[in-house]
Amino acid sequence: MNASVKLPLYAKIALILIGLYLLMDICYLGQQIILPFMYAALFSILVSPLISFLERRKIKRIIAISIAMLLAMIVTIALFYLITSQLSIFEKSMPAMRQKSDELMVQGSSWVSSKFNIGQDKINAWIIKSKASLIDNGSAIIGKTLISLSGLLIVVFLIPVYTFMMLYYQPLLLEFLRKLFAKAHQQKLEEVLLLTKKIIQSYLTGLLIEAVIVGALNSTALLLIGINYAILLGIIGALLNVIPFIGGIISVALPMAVALFTKSPSYMLVVLIAYVLIQFFDNHYITPKIVASKVKINALIAIAVVLIGNALWGIPGMFLSIPLTAIVKVIFEHIEPLKAWAFLLGDDMPRTSKLVFNMPKRKPKKIVSDLSSH
Repeated sequence: MNASVKLPLYAKIALILIGLYLLMDICYLGQQIILPFMYAALFSILVSPLISFLERRKIKRIIAISIAMLLAMIVTIALFYLITSQLSIFEKSMPAMRQKSDELMVQGSSWVSSKFNIGQDKINAWIIKSKASLIDNGSAIIGKTLISLSGLLIVVFLIPVYTFMMLYYQPLLLEFLRKLFAKAHQQKLEEVLLLTKKIIQSYLTGLLIEAVIVGALNSTALLLIGINYAILLGIIGALLNVIPFIGGIISVALPMAVALFTKSPSYMLVVLIAYVLIQFFDNHYITPKIVASKVKINALIAIAVVLIGNALWGIPGMFLSIPLTAIVKVIFEHIEPLKAWAFLLGDDMPRTSKLVFNMPKRKPKKIVSDLSSH
């Protein structure tokens, strides 16, 4: 006799919250293991069309995977070499930029002293104290950064190994998923896998195209304005722009600082105007047509998951947040009790809502008091 236990609503909510907490805790504690697998899975989905193309040309699977991985490594090394070569040039001008920043600080302190009647000695003491605290904080940040970089290097070396293994054992993994689900759910499973693959490939390809276009626009604009290190700043801006919503704001800070230290404040304003125009073009033409054509997630959820990804895994989590949310949305769309949550994640705005939030007006009751009876 099978007796189904019906839990009250508060118990269901408590179990869901406990499950989410445990999931977040596992993701945070196991990030050194989970992150390489996540990136390897996304990268294997991205390069799988190339491997399929090579296999159709009668090339063995292991050779096709090796060719795809070699091409990806060549592109990555070329990009790394370009950035490091530009950074070496940028490093040579650091003393001049530091001197210019000191001059601007002296001018700023004199202006504040004259406008707000604050003693120059107090301002200088505050500047010295701020510099000392900045150096102390900077040393701590550098130490944490070195630890993070060591972990990042391990991840970078692990990702190609995991990607190769995932691509090689892809038939085994797919057959495992088929055996894991009952025959009644086989068709729905294939639909989820195919749709997930299509969405991730479209999203990642769109991101690469967007990064190339935005990097070219950034570099061209900075070259026309006359800002030094335009190529380096354009590439960094394109890489930061991959982070949804937040990266575009951060990417403008560095070229504005370079314009201020190497040129004048007027150049900084011109750089800001140029980047605002580029971001407008990116947000209204490039992203909707290329990147967001398949990944339909509304802006509210996108910002929330980016912040959650940053809290869990830092910058790598911000990159992963949108594609992971897209995968979750696809899964929810194929499970009947979770379709409402898939609708919440999407951006299909309903024209009207059947819910009425205004309370119906009621006529006040007429109260008759007979004072004479008292």
